[in-house]
Amino acid sequence: YDAFCKHPALRSFVRNFMNWEKEIMLKRAMMRHNCPGSLATGVHYDKLFLRGSDAEFLTAWVPIGDCTARGGGLMYLQNSDQLGRELEEEFKANAKSLSDEERVSAFNEHMADDGYLSHDAEGFRQTQAKGKLNWLVGDFEAGDVVFHTPHMIHSSAANEDEKGRIRLGSDLRFYEAGAEVDERWCNHWKNGDRL
Repeated sequence: YDAFCKHPALRSFVRNFMNWEKEIMLKRAMMRHNCPGSLATGVHYDKLFLRGSDAEFLTAWVPIGDCTARGGGLMYLQNSDQLGRELEEEFKANAKSLSDEERVSAFNEHMADDGYLSHDAEGFRQTQAKGKLNWLVGDFEAGDVVFHTPHMIHSSAANEDEKGRIRLGSDLRFYEAGAEVDERWCNHWKNGDRL
């Protein structure tokens, strides 16, 4: 896994795509699972959880193995980067009275208990996107990598895999070297860190 995260082809793509001279990857790389019948990862955009810096970053979602459209992979709300930016500006305005620590937390009083925007993807599409944007889903194969911006709204699909397979995936976050990063994400995951 560590070798994959350092693979020259991956790192070169990130630099070229973002037009960065040099990139860094945050230590907090996340491995996620989606079991058949379990609660899917809720609707969110990544900036919700990485508010400790204003620097632009890029997320790479890496499915570990093949994953059909019914297997619980990521789904993206089409052209939703602008909506994510608008929602974040609204959260910033509402959080002006909060302490710095509360303001950067996805679990502050203006957020849902688990930090997500919703666990009802279709309801979110209808209310927040006014039914104008569609959820995009697809099949993923081993070796695929999907990149998205900090404000791109996404969720995992429900895992309804016909063979009962657990979907595994990893989230990697890249910043330009020298940029101010969200320091809370510069350590490996630990239970209870609420990020």
